[in-house]
Amino acid sequence: MKNFAAPGGKASSIPLVGREVEPTLFEMSVPGRTSFHLRTTGVPKTDLTELIPSEHLSSQVVPIAEVSERDLVAHFTRLSHRQFSVDLGMYPLGSCTMKYNPKFCDAVAAMTGLNGVHPAAPASLTQGWIELLWTLEQRLVAITGMAGATLQPAAGAAGELTGLLLIRAYHESRGEKRTRILIPDSAHGTNPASVTLGGYEVTTVPSNDRGLVDLAVLKESLGPDVAGIMLTNPNTVGLFEEEIQEIAAAVHDCGGLLYYDGANLNAIVGVMRPGDMGFDVVHMNLHKTFATPHGGGGPGAGPVAVSERLVPFLPGPRPTRNADGTFGWVAAPASIGRVHGWHGNALVLARALAYITIHGSEGLRRVAQHAVLNANWLRVRMSKFLPAAYDRVCMHECTLTATGIKSKFGVKGLDIAKGLLEEGFHSPTVYFPLIVDEALMFEPTETESVQTLEALALAVERLVIRAETDADSLHAAPRTTPVSRVDEARAARSLKATADAS
Repeated sequence: MKNFAAPGGKASSIPLVGREVEPTLFEMSVPGRTSFHLRTTGVPKTDLTELIPSEHLSSQVVPIAEVSERDLVAHFTRLSHRQFSVDLGMYPLGSCTMKYNPKFCDAVAAMTGLNGVHPAAPASLTQGWIELLWTLEQRLVAITGMAGATLQPAAGAAGELTGLLLIRAYHESRGEKRTRILIPDSAHGTNPASVTLGGYEVTTVPSNDRGLVDLAVLKESLGPDVAGIMLTNPNTVGLFEEEIQEIAAAVHDCGGLLYYDGANLNAIVGVMRPGDMGFDVVHMNLHKTFATPHGGGGPGAGPVAVSERLVPFLPGPRPTRNADGTFGWVAAPASIGRVHGWHGNALVLARALAYITIHGSEGLRRVAQHAVLNANWLRVRMSKFLPAAYDRVCMHECTLTATGIKSKFGVKGLDIAKGLLEEGFHSPTVYFPLIVDEALMFEPTETESVQTLEALALAVERLVIRAETDADSLHAAPRTTPVSRVDEARAARSLKATADAS
């Protein structure tokens, strides 16, 4: 029987105000209008020169737009309708896990008993918070198969740097000076950046023709100066590193450690544990896997879990349960010190514990299974018009290639991605990983229905047909969004920041 359900993840790319130009607040400004009134406090006025040295005072009046509350609210509301979000439609960015997040988790984080507590409050007054953090640490340790964890890192990149500092502390405690970290050529860009910040040198390990780490080259790259290897499994092509246990054994045999980049944890959560694969350090993007809408700079959470030999070096203080059942803080004996001003992005951590609790172990397993099922459904469906870079069972994301239509019609993967904006879908990740030519990487996540996946596939199919019949329209896409195509590469390479003082 045909399923006539409509897709739930498609959004209109045309904002409510169409292609009308939205004025700036200064263009809307009228002298004398205001959107607020300051309360009369009775505090006497004090000349600024009595409070601030004159050399720090501006001689010019800072321009401030004068608008009414009604106009101010309308302005920002109109702008909000020009944005794409995970709550508006499907967000298939590969290797990014942009999924819908349950509003229950937001409700938990909004509880006044949580968000009304100052992080400097003593343990005796914050027992509930410390118990929450302690419980989350225990859950994350169980999920990853590790021995201990720190909740302090404020994002995945911060977790990466923390993990590398832990590896450094471990080797230094043994009197060893190791200088290199191995990284696959398909790795996330943050990996080599974190390695450099951690004071190590990068040794790149190539992928083989199956999209996996070339084990032979890896073994040749090992030596007494290797501190460890950074891997994500499944990798950034969306494939499971089948030889992970042999990789782990080889790295451990030379005295190195294994670091797990948790960006792709959504693919295996509840099914397989990094600790069982042989990893020594695991960072987790809680805002990706465990329910905080992310993007736009945060907030995030990147806790790091470690094996038994690294527990003494964990950042502190860490939450602990005392013998009498109360909760407090404890510092590891050889701690590397704080990596956050307080205890991490706490409300993100609260959301994560809520997500883990409502799903339970079986629910988390289904999250991973459905994510993998969706990605493979999409891979098979879209391979009819865009071939997979590696045509076999993938994990949570599928990587396709637009090389064929580029050579035939001059339409690149970027053109397809921009065209999807006209179709009501956010673009996938393009040109990553670098080992795939004209890469288009889709991560549908577990939250999208099969109807939405079919709508996405049909949209991509229409774009491929346009590539043959009307390539110029794709070169100009998107044409129906408030802002047409921008040159992101040029903006990143030749950014010219300006300030208009008029």
